[in-house]
Amino acid sequence: MIHVVLFEPENPGNVGNIMRSCAVLGVKLHMIRPFGFRLLDPQYKRAVMDYSQHVQWQDHADWEAFRASVPEGARLYAFTTKTERVYTHVEYQDGDFLVFGPESRGLPQWIRESIEAVTIPMPGEGRSLNLSVSVGIAAFEVLRQLNNNWT
Repeated sequence: MIHVVLFEPENPGNVGNIMRSCAVLGVKLHMIRPFGFRLLDPQYKRAVMDYSQHVQWQDHADWEAFRASVPEGARLYAFTTKTERVYTHVEYQDGDFLVFGPESRGLPQWIRESIEAVTIPMPGEGRSLNLSVSVGIAAFEVLRQLNNNWT
């Protein structure tokens, strides 16, 4: 199983969409507090629909609590616009953690420097992709690799 990690997510609609993707893909979701919304937020409930009952997810009080839950030797990848290493140049393994930052500011430098950083190329205009789109792109690439290219 692979893991998607949302560090201090802010947008309830994005989180709901990510939960739906994780449920459909069989990916475990980790959410690290504080959240920028309440789990009772109507936008979150509308986006997640009834998928929350189908996703494995874990709530972590903070980064330290999350790190304490990660098995020794597990590999973590920080998805960021602040690196040159392309996410497809990694050979992913079962049990890897894909870490994403909050929508408004991305992952803090101290996290980017503590784990391996990768980026999704964006040759067009704009600052970054939507968080739920980025999670979908990354999760599908990992699953494509782990499932023999889905051939």
